[in-house]
Amino acid sequence: MTLPLRGRATRSLTQRVLRGVLLPLAVTWLLGTAIAVGVANHLTEQAFDHALLDDAYAVSANVQAGERGIELTLSPREVGAVLFDQIESVYFAVERSDGSLLAGDAMLQVPPLGDGQRFRFSDISYNGQSLRAVALAHDAPNGYRVLIAQTTRARTALIEQVLFYALTPQLLLLALLAVWLWKRIGSDLRPLGELQQALDRRDAHDLAPVHVARTSLELERLGNTVNALFDRLSHSVRAQREFAGNVAHELRTPLAGIRALAEYGLANRDPAVWREQLGRVVASQARASHLVDQLLGLALADEGRTGLQREPVRLDELAEQAVLRHLARADAQGVDLGARGLEKAVTVLANTALIEGILDNLIDNALRYGGRTVTLELSGSTLAVVDDGPGIPEAGRRDLMQRWAQGADGQKLGQGAGLGLSIVSRYAQLLGAELTLTSASEDAGGLRAQVALPAMPASAT
Repeated sequence: MTLPLRGRATRSLTQRVLRGVLLPLAVTWLLGTAIAVGVANHLTEQAFDHALLDDAYAVSANVQAGERGIELTLSPREVGAVLFDQIESVYFAVERSDGSLLAGDAMLQVPPLGDGQRFRFSDISYNGQSLRAVALAHDAPNGYRVLIAQTTRARTALIEQVLFYALTPQLLLLALLAVWLWKRIGSDLRPLGELQQALDRRDAHDLAPVHVARTSLELERLGNTVNALFDRLSHSVRAQREFAGNVAHELRTPLAGIRALAEYGLANRDPAVWREQLGRVVASQARASHLVDQLLGLALADEGRTGLQREPVRLDELAEQAVLRHLARADAQGVDLGARGLEKAVTVLANTALIEGILDNLIDNALRYGGRTVTLELSGSTLAVVDDGPGIPEAGRRDLMQRWAQGADGQKLGQGAGLGLSIVSRYAQLLGAELTLTSASEDAGGLRAQVALPAMPASAT
C-alpha cells in the first residue's frame, strides 16, 4: 500500500535532476550571452563612431582659408552627398573658433572638447531625437570645429539582431538538451520505477529476493540493500515461526502431563496421593521451564546473527560461576562436579550471554547423561566439559548437534528435548568457534564436549 503524501507535493527525481542541471546551465549561458552581446555592442559602437569621425574629416577637408577667412567649399547639395546614409538622418555644422556658425544647423550643439582633445564623441538630443555626435577641432590660426551627428537606428537594429541571433540558438539548444535529458533520465530511472511497482504489488508475506536490473551502480546497491533487508526479515520471521512452533509442540506434552497429574490428585482424597502428585507436578513444571529456557536460547541464537555485541570477557570467572550454579544439583545427583585450569585469567572478545549459555548447556547435558564425574576444563581460550559416562558413538555425534535430536540414553531416560547441544553449536558459530564431540579417553569412554574460542586480538588487549 502506498502512503499518501502530506503537505507540499514532492518533486520527482527527474524534475529535481533537470532543475539542478538546466538551471545553472541556463544561467551560465545567459551570462555568457550577455557578455558576448556587451562585447559586440562595444565593437559596433566603435565601428559606427569611426565612420562618424571619417565623415567629420571628409567635411573638414573641404574647409579652406580664403581672403574673407575660412569657408566651406561644398554646396549644401554636395555636403548632403558626402554625408548621405540610407538609414540614418545626418546633421552637421561648421563653427568658427569664436563659436559663430560657418555652415550647417545652428541649433546643433555638442559638449565642448577638453584640453588637448582633438575630437570627442557624445550622445545628444536634437529636435526630440537621440543622436550620436562627434566634434572635430582644428587649431588656429584658422581654427574651426566640425560637428557631425546622426540617429542611431542602424546601431540599435544591429544590436537587436546580434542579441536575437545569440539568444535564439542558445534557447533552442537548451530546449533540445532538456528534452534529451528528460528522456535519458526517464530511461535510466525506469528500473527504479519498476522496482517500486514490484514492491508495491508484492504480498507482505513474500520476502523472496526482488529482481533488480543491473543498469547502474546506485540501483544495484539499492537492490542489494533491499534484498539484504528481505533476507534479514525472512530469517527473523522464520526464527519467530519456528520458535512459536517449537513452543507449541514441546510444551503440549508437559502441560498435558501437569493437567493429568492435577486431575488425578483431585480425584483422590488421600493426602499422600496429593503429595505424590504435587511432587510430580513440580518435576513436570521444572522440565517445562527448562524447555522454555532452551527454546528462548535457540531464538536468541537465531536472532544473534543480526546484532551480536562483543566485549572482553573473563572466561575463568564465567567458568567458575557456572560450576557454582550447578554444584547443588550435582551434589543432589551424587555427581562429582569440578573444574581445572581456572587459576590463570583468560580474556576473550565474546558475548557474556552466549558464553554462559554454552557453559550451562554443556554442564546440564553432562549431568543428565554423563557418569559420576563431570569436569569443566579451561585451557587457554578453549572450554571443555568432560564426563565419564557411556559416551556417544562417533557416527551419532554430528546428528546430536541438530535440533530435536536425542541419543538412545536421552530417549530412554525421557529427559530433555534434544536442544542442548544444538544451542551450544549455534552459540559457538556466532562466536566464530565450533563445537566438537570426542571420547573423553580411549579406554574409559565418556564424552568430551569442547569449544575453542578465538583468542583475544592483540589490538584489543
